[in-house]
Amino acid sequence: MSKIILTGDRPTGRLHIGHYVGSLRRRVELQNSGEFDKIYIMIADAQALTDNFDNPEKVRQNIIEVALDYLSAGLDPAKSNLFIQSQISELTELTFFYANLVTVSRLERNPTVKSEIQMRGFERSLPVGFFTYPISQAADITAFKATTVPVGEDQLPMIEQTREIVRKFNSIYDEVLVEPDVLLPENEACLRLPGVDGNAKMSKSLGNAIYLADDSETVRKKIMSAYTDPTHLQVSDPGHVEGNVVFTYLDAFSTKEHFEEYLPDYACLDELKEHYTRGGLGDVKVKKFLVNVMEETLAPLRARRKEFEKDIPGVYEILKAGTEVARETAAQTLAEVKRAMKINYFEDVDLIQSHAKKYESES
Repeated sequence: MSKIILTGDRPTGRLHIGHYVGSLRRRVELQNSGEFDKIYIMIADAQALTDNFDNPEKVRQNIIEVALDYLSAGLDPAKSNLFIQSQISELTELTFFYANLVTVSRLERNPTVKSEIQMRGFERSLPVGFFTYPISQAADITAFKATTVPVGEDQLPMIEQTREIVRKFNSIYDEVLVEPDVLLPENEACLRLPGVDGNAKMSKSLGNAIYLADDSETVRKKIMSAYTDPTHLQVSDPGHVEGNVVFTYLDAFSTKEHFEEYLPDYACLDELKEHYTRGGLGDVKVKKFLVNVMEETLAPLRARRKEFEKDIPGVYEILKAGTEVARETAAQTLAEVKRAMKINYFEDVDLIQSHAKKYESES
């Protein structure tokens, strides 16, 4: 069986360092590993519209932002198919057919859906499209017969729902769909990066994100004002690294080479943490180190983005070409699904002939 990846992002804003360590960086590694036969990266605009239906321009304008972030991070159109979800109508058809395999009570029990509904304050004003997006996600995954879906822990209930749909479809109709496996981030700090203000979620709406496209000075200012340890008032005070945003970011980004280059007094992050914990190490010194780490990480992305920004029509051509490839694959899967469901009436020669013989015998 071919090894296939399907992953993507909702285009509701520019991507930030949480997206980078949570998924983008790993995608580039997987893309360049040579272990996978096909990689599909989706800009999930249709899914984004389920809770931005009254502000479609927000989604429309952020398509290019996400595409530029993808390319700047190192996703290569020659190795990965970058495509726009809404331009593949086959995904909508698959969603409709799968909807018959899922009950309302099952959707209501999905922990991810429940938390998202609560976070957005939908309650009884919940859009049906948002409520059923686990079914849409199942269509996205199965359309490309993805064997691997890189996600964070919060998305595990969604993938389990996809597996349920696959098993139910295959048991009722035919063994057509592929049950996907999950690929979690290897670094625990990358599972969900907190905002610079210490909030558990980094987001545009909270104004606490460091974006991949931020310039050097903006990144520096955000890091120097980042939440650390409110009890660490004096340099001599013992500090806490748990819940300390600066150390969480260092967990996600710093390497041994960074210490050799920018902070040679310490061999590794564990030594830095130990000093901070016992006291005698100020927040400013640690933050300045993080500024250097982030600049080394983000500078190449920033430079690549500037190059792609010079040819925006070319970026749209990349998306168009990737979408055409993705559509061909999705169309093939949809045809197999219809064949298994026996609703491919015009192609079913046996059905047509059996009906012809039936009415010939009756005449």
